[in-house]
Amino acid sequence: MASRPLKAVLTVAAAAAFSLTAVPAQADDLDPSVWTELSHTYGATGAYAYEPYAVADGFAPTACAPGTGYRYVNQANVGQTDAEKPAALLYEDGPYGRRLIGVEWVVKAESGAAAPAMFGQTFQQPVELPEVGSSYTLRAWIYKTNPSGLFSPTHADVTCSADSDSDSDANSNADADADSIPDLDLDLGLIPDLDDLIPDLNLDV
Repeated sequence: MASRPLKAVLTVAAAAAFSLTAVPAQADDLDPSVWTELSHTYGATGAYAYEPYAVADGFAPTACAPGTGYRYVNQANVGQTDAEKPAALLYEDGPYGRRLIGVEWVVKAESGAAAPAMFGQTFQQPVELPEVGSSYTLRAWIYKTNPSGLFSPTHADVTCSADSDSDSDANSNADADADSIPDLDLDLGLIPDLDDLIPDLNLDV
């Protein structure tokens, strides 16, 4: 039976493999340089496909919102316009726990400040975000194809389950999520003995 660390490694590996195939899935006629920049975002967030890693790194979950999912906010990244430092990660309920579907950059709307831009996209007009306040936002649905566009403010296929209306429900712990990932029974007997694969070499010295 696979150990919890192995479950985490396999989950992250699956996320990394997915990220390599996600780019051509929703090209959006974007400039190729955008995908070059987003490759840094994939690299910085791919491990968070295993949701407990996000919590451990300071991303605090909030209640689910239709069209957005669960927003996990890292206050240290609020105000950043760095491709590798999104302020929030977006999750939805999946068959084995929370599933990473997108990322979000958040910049507080200071008085008189113009909306920032990234990836050739201007941030959305200010909205009130819990524990952040009035802020400009830019979302990128890099882990779940959005028919409305990669940078669309909402995703029509992201819904909230009936029991996901409280913040306490969103605060899952690492052990609970690890247990929600099915055990993988690996038959190590299928791995051949290296001695059988390497022929004897009789060397006369």
